[in-house]
Amino acid sequence: MKAKVYVDVKVDFDTDGNMRPRELIWEDGRRYEIDRVLDVRPAASLKAGGQGDRFTIMVAARQSYLWFERCAAVSGCRLGRWFVERKGA
Repeated sequence: MKAKVYVDVKVDFDTDGNMRPRELIWEDGRRYEIDRVLDVRPAASLKAGGQGDRFTIMVAARQSYLWFERCAAVSGCRLGRWFVERKGA
């Protein structure tokens, strides 16, 4: 099974409350600009486990998935966290 890796994500919100990820920050500090969001839908990560809102994104001309895993109990500013599947794990 591939590993689930939690990452930092820079996100914009529009006036309707829509969330748009702009930059993914890997655990070692490397930054990847998200060129485009192709799709957003509720989905499970069958390879790494977990579920949430799956963003199909383009980064450096490559398609990838980024999930927003919502917290079960929202408190304060903690709404959830972002994860990706580690490749080759």
